[in-house]
Amino acid sequence: MAPTLALLLLCQVALYTTATSKKVCGRPPVTDGIDDTTLKRVYEIGEVVILACGQGYLPSTAASSRIICSDTGEWTQLNLACSPKMCPIPRPLQPLAMGRTEAPFKSVLNFTCDDGYVMLGANESRCLHDGTWSNPPPVCKAVNCPLPRAPRDGRIVHDKSVTGSTTMYGQGWTYECTSPKAPSYERGSCMADGTVPEPPVCREVSCSIPTNIPNGVITFAVMRPHGYKEKVKYACNEHYVLDGEAEIQCQNTGNWSSKPVCRAPCTVGIKRGRIFYNAKKLWIADLKPNRVFHGEHVAFYCLNRDERCGYPVVSTCNDGSLPIPECFEEPGKVEYSLRAKTLPSEITMCASSPPASTTSSTRPA
Repeated sequence: MAPTLALLLLCQVALYTTATSKKVCGRPPVTDGIDDTTLKRVYEIGEVVILACGQGYLPSTAASSRIICSDTGEWTQLNLACSPKMCPIPRPLQPLAMGRTEAPFKSVLNFTCDDGYVMLGANESRCLHDGTWSNPPPVCKAVNCPLPRAPRDGRIVHDKSVTGSTTMYGQGWTYECTSPKAPSYERGSCMADGTVPEPPVCREVSCSIPTNIPNGVITFAVMRPHGYKEKVKYACNEHYVLDGEAEIQCQNTGNWSSKPVCRAPCTVGIKRGRIFYNAKKLWIADLKPNRVFHGEHVAFYCLNRDERCGYPVVSTCNDGSLPIPECFEEPGKVEYSLRAKTLPSEITMCASSPPASTTSSTRPA
């Protein structure tokens, strides 16, 4: 009984081996754009498949699209390559497309409008298989607002003339009240959501008695509380420079606008050497008086030791402080008196200044 069973099992193995030894080809490997909707999972030896580009693609070469399942179970070489069809980008959108004039099949353009504009049309468009877009670019139309209401005891002054019963997004106006009252806020505009602010309240405001500023004076003012939009003017003492608006105004908040500041002059803090100031090359002893006004520039001369040449480094007077460049070396009395022609200011000037890291550092005057 046992030998018969063994022979039967061997016959079954032989039959299985014979049935499965026949080679087949699997599903052909295809590249992007090739139509694979009709392909099977398994092909017999010798079967021929003719491939084609799918919808929205074109063959990029004239190569054969025919492949054969070989007796080794491998497909012959496929030379077909497919490229997507292109949709022309609308000319007004090309600057936003980084100079591109076309987009490939399946590309999507997304559209948005700036704040204060509403979109008329679709917010996206897709490149279709026939090289056209699914939707035209939309139009962005400015939001319209109803005309604002004037405050009680006041009026509105528009920045631009207005016709009709609406105004466009971004257009503004000023609220004015009958003197001596002031509006609780002065400006309004058509907002992005199509609304306008409620009119302000007109009320009386008063600013405190104006005060002097350091190193300056009030040039003309009655020393009393001031009403809305009344002004006071300031000036600086001699040699000081006014920084800011000379006139301040009583605001609708009951506060004065920002006062100016009087900036102090500077002293050039060296005893020996030459400087460049007011378009002149001066020995420091000839700078009389030793005074530089706020905001003015002074150039000090430094030595480039490698090139044995001089170069200027500029410093600026800032409210009484004139930093001296780190590279500047004040000469000694003997060098200054007897060998002045060897100083950086007197020797050949460098063709270019050293790197910024060398010239930008300064030390206090």
